Amino acid sequence: FTGAESDRVGRLEQADGGTMFLDEVSEIPPAVQVKLLRALERREVWPVGGSEPRQSDFRLISATHQDLQQQVGTGAFRHDLYYRLMTFQIVIPPLRERGDDILELSEYFCFAHLFQTLLN
Repeated sequence: FTGAESDRVGRLEQADGGTMFLDEVSEIPPAVQVKLLRALERREVWPVGGSEPRQSDFRLISATHQDLQQQVGTGAFRHDLYYRLMTFQIVIPPLRERGDDILELSEYFCFAHLFQTLLN
């Protein structure tokens, strides 16, 4: 590609043997969704300008605040990628739905901040 002067290892290739975290996976453009699905299915990535794929075996953890199933229904998110990502799901409700937890969480973070300040 224009301006490429040396080889660079991409993020998925760097994740080989480890874990990759994708935040706000719902915002991945459709063209990139195809490439991500291919990388997950075949455990290989195609470097930009490369002539052959490179192997990359990684675990993927993703997060989003959107309803992916709804986005699948509207066609904004690929159904096959959705099912690849939904191997294990953890739903964490927003704080507005967890009134009993707010006091405990605020105490924890206040004390953690105070403790960190004392250490420095």
